[in-house]
This record gives sequence, structure tokens and C-alpha cells, in this order.
Amino acid sequence: MTTAEKLLAAKALNETRAAKFATRKLVNQIALTLSLAAMAFGVFWLVWILWETLRQGIGGLAIATFTEMTPPPNEAGGIANAIFGSLVMVAMATFVGTPIGIMAGIYLAEYNPKGWLSSVTRFVNDILLSAPSIVIGLFVYAVVVAYFKTFSGLAGALALALIVIPVVIRTTENMLQLVPPGLREAAYALGTPKWKVIISITLRAARAGVVTGILLAVARIAGETAPLLFTALNNQFWTADISQPMASLPVTIFKFAMSPYENWQQLAWAGVFLITVAVLGLNILARVLTRNKL
Repeated sequence: MTTAEKLLAAKALNETRAAKFATRKLVNQIALTLSLAAMAFGVFWLVWILWETLRQGIGGLAIATFTEMTPPPNEAGGIANAIFGSLVMVAMATFVGTPIGIMAGIYLAEYNPKGWLSSVTRFVNDILLSAPSIVIGLFVYAVVVAYFKTFSGLAGALALALIVIPVVIRTTENMLQLVPPGLREAAYALGTPKWKVIISITLRAARAGVVTGILLAVARIAGETAPLLFTALNNQFWTADISQPMASLPVTIFKFAMSPYENWQQLAWAGVFLITVAVLGLNILARVLTRNKL
């Protein structure tokens, strides 16, 4: 091949590369534009929702909102019983679901990570994670409410606990797997029993991530409506008896938002604002805890 032919071949190769670079640059610009457009679309609706929640939610807040029970139509009142009911059921669900989730996550990560029982557990856990909450509520209705022939706050807490458990299991397992194996090996070399290694070394190293999973699970169940419609139902009056129907913020919001009465609609917006602030606070706390998770 002569020198002229080599120059022509090199020139053709450069032109081909330049054409490919221009095509890739165009594709990159199109993809970047579409991504930014999708982000702007989502942010627009998010800002609008938050603005409406802030504008109308603050307008519905008053001292009576936190001190009085849900009122009849066109009368003054508050949502104190709904706030109390939500706190009770969320606390009970967290109290029941958190230990089960943490222990199951420890078993999957530390004791039997590749066994058949772990595979089955992960499969069932994935199903629970992806299952619609209304299905869980219907299951608890069939097992608990239909059996005892009454709606109850206990049934509502059980339904919420079934939502908490898979979230905590997945988070605990993932966080424990991120702990460096050298920490475990160093503890085993000193003759430390396995249970103490888990409690004092691995679980302590992953505590921020585990706590984050718990907070995210609480944030998820705080706004669940469908399971509570099938289990706790609602109660217009104040009650601390978990064996009876119990009010909750999500169900009260659903009921009041669908009504034609202005005072109920204002209380519904106030409830939406309170849940939004609570969930936002839990997510911020989770982000703070995960900055240095190991």
C-alpha cells in the first residue's frame, strides 16, 4: 500500500469516527433532553401537590384539630381520635413487625444465606413486598375480622405489621451483607460466640441502615388506607379499646375528602398535611442516618 493510499485510508477512518462521534453525541443530547423533560414533568406535579397540601392543609389546622373528635357535618370539631388511632396502630405494627423482620434478616444474612429455607423466605418476602396493600387487608379481614365478627384496631395493626415485616427483612439483610467480613473473622479469631458477634459487631456496624429500614417501613404504613378499611374500619368517637373499630388518619381523610361538607374537607386537608409532614420527617431522618451507615 502506497503512502497516498495509507493517507486516504486514515482520512476515511477519521471521517467514520467523526460520524460515529456526532451520532453518539446527538443520541446523548436527545436522551439527556428526554431525561430532563421527564424530571421536570415529575417535579412539576410534586411541587403542585406539595403546594396544595401546604396551602389548604395549614388553612385547616386549629387547636380544635388536635383536641376534638371528628364532628358531624357542618359542625366544628377535629381529628384527635383519628390521630390517636393512627399512632396506636402504627406503634403496635412497628412493635410487632420490627423484631420479626430483624431476626429474619439476621437469619438470612448470618446463619443460612444459601440454604433452601432462605431461598423460600426471600421468595415469600419478595411477594409480600410487591403485594398490594389491599390484598393484605383482605387477607387479615378473612382471617381475623370474619372470625371474630368485628372490626378492630388490633386487626388494623396486624395488617400494617404484615407490611412492615418484609421491608425490615430486606433492609436488615442488605445492611448486614455490607459489613466487611474481616470484622466477623477478627471476632471469631478471639473466640467470640456467633450470637455475640452478631449482636456486638455486625448488627452494631449496620445499626444505622437497620434503623433506616424501620423508619422507611413506618413512613410507608403511616399513609396506608386500604388495609385499614378492611380491618379497623373507622370510629367517629374516641376509643382506646383495640378490640373495637378505631379511627385512623388515612381512613378519615378518605371519608372526609369524598364528602360534600366544607368542614370535613378542611379536616381532610389538615390530616393530609400532618401525614405529609410526618412522612417527610421520617425520610429526612432516614437520610441523615444513612450518611455514615458503616
